[in-house]
Amino acid sequence: MQESPLPSRRMPHRPDRVNVLGVGVSAISTRDALAVIDDAIAAGERSYVCVTGVHGVMESCEDPDLRLIHNRARLVTPDGMPMVWIAWLRGLRHVERVYGPDLMIECCRESVAKGYRHFLYGGAPGVAERLQARLQERIPGLIVAGTFTPPFRDLSEGEEREMLDRIAGARPDIVWVGLSTPKQERWMARYVDRLGVPVLIGVGAAFDFHAGLKKQAPRWIQRSGFEWLFRLSAEPRRLWRRYLSNNPRFVWRYLLQLCGFTRYEIVGDPQR
Repeated sequence: MQESPLPSRRMPHRPDRVNVLGVGVSAISTRDALAVIDDAIAAGERSYVCVTGVHGVMESCEDPDLRLIHNRARLVTPDGMPMVWIAWLRGLRHVERVYGPDLMIECCRESVAKGYRHFLYGGAPGVAERLQARLQERIPGLIVAGTFTPPFRDLSEGEEREMLDRIAGARPDIVWVGLSTPKQERWMARYVDRLGVPVLIGVGAAFDFHAGLKKQAPRWIQRSGFEWLFRLSAEPRRLWRRYLSNNPRFVWRYLLQLCGFTRYEIVGDPQR
C-alpha cells in the first residue's frame, strides 16, 4: 500500500518510533497526536492512525501483513502502559499513554473551533447513532456528518458501494473506526486510498465506552497498567484468551528483544 503523493503540499512531521517486537510505536504524547492529526488534515493526506497496545503488537507478531499495516500507519499511538514503559526505558520520558477513548474526546473537543467533520463507522446496530447523540450532547457544536454500521461479515458489493457513497457524501475530515483489533486496522488499510478522507482512526471499544454501553476502568487503574485485569473481570468469556495468553508471551518476547537475543526490524516504516 502506497501513500498518495502530495507534491504541492508540505508533508507533516513524522514522530520517532520505538521498536516493540517489530511494530513501530510512535514516541508521542496526546498533544503530539493531536498536532499530527491537524497536520494531516491541513495537508489533505489519506492516512490512518492505529491505537495499539499489547494485543495489537502480539497480533502483529503472528501476522506479517498486520505488522506491515501498523508500520505504514501515520501514527501508532502507545495505547497501553507497557508501550509507555518501553519508551521510558529508551530514555523517551515525554511519551505518555495515548488512549483511544481519550484521544477521541480530545480530538472532538478541539475540532469544534476548527470546523472538522466527523464520521462514525462501526459498532453493533444502533451504537454509532447512540454515540453520535452522546458526543454532540457532551461537546456542543461537534459536527458528526454521518454514521455507518457494517454487518458482522464482509461487505457485499452493494453494501461496500453504499458505504463508500455515504462517507463521500458526508465529506468528513476524520473517520472514527470502531471494529476492534485487528479488523479495524485491516479495514483502514484497505480503504484509506479509496475514501479520500485525510485521517482514519481506529479506536475499538471507545464506541461502546462513550455510547455508555461499557464501563471504563477508573483512571488510577488505567495508569497502573492493570486496565486489562479490569476489562477481563468485566468480560471474562470474551477476553480471557487475549489477556491470559498474550500478556505473558509479550513480556517474554520483549525481554528477549531487550537483552539482544532476538532482533526485529520495523518493516514498512515510511520514515525509512
